[in-house]
Amino acid sequence: MRIGAQLYTLRDYIKDLPGVAETFKKVKAIGYSNVQISGMGPVDPKEVAKIAKDLGLTISCTHMSWDAFLKDLDTVIETHKMWGCRHSAIGGLAGTYFTLEGLKQFTDELAPVAAKLTAAGLTFSYHNHHHELAKYDGKTWLARLYDTVDGKTLKGEIDTYWITAGGGDPIWWINKLAGREPLVHFKDMMILPNREVRMAPIGEGNLNWEGIIKACKAGGVEYALVEQDSCYDQNPFDALAQSYNNLKAMGLD
Repeated sequence: MRIGAQLYTLRDYIKDLPGVAETFKKVKAIGYSNVQISGMGPVDPKEVAKIAKDLGLTISCTHMSWDAFLKDLDTVIETHKMWGCRHSAIGGLAGTYFTLEGLKQFTDELAPVAAKLTAAGLTFSYHNHHHELAKYDGKTWLARLYDTVDGKTLKGEIDTYWITAGGGDPIWWINKLAGREPLVHFKDMMILPNREVRMAPIGEGNLNWEGIIKACKAGGVEYALVEQDSCYDQNPFDALAQSYNNLKAMGLD
């Protein structure tokens, strides 16, 4: 399992090609060997591929909109091939999908998309937030999703912070999806003395990283993507560096 940087953390710095180039350099200098493309501006993917190649940085996975998969799948596949990237994913869905009827709509839409991605040698993963842990007839939307769709069609991308925020146990969920989870989002949760709940660099909050890492390794996770949606008063690059150094001290690289 390799540590990667989820670029949504750095979304404000990757709106144009000069920003992408500078950001990739800084991420590589921290020690990350791979990145997940997310939150990037409308830049030429060929140029992004060249920047990554020149720096020796792997584009391991992506987040793209569900609309892109539905309406422009050929371009999605072409872009992933250009980047040498096997793992595609979505960061979430529109709110209309979060009903039992919406779940069926998504799984019906997913089937032909996933078939074409598989034929092209790509995987498709779903990234959760906390609202997928709302229960419908006694069972969470997220559990229904993974119990409905087979592991060849749909992979998991568990987000440790958001599972916890939804009242779930990230270790339980990582174990549940063992064998079908190439990606996991590593994100810590802390509580401040004023009772504010915050995202935090890995190892600076209260999540059980020893247990999470053990479950990831047992479940076949390929990439642990470090993400921090909000860094508050800390520079995002410093936050990613703190997470990387703490994970390295835990035995990851």
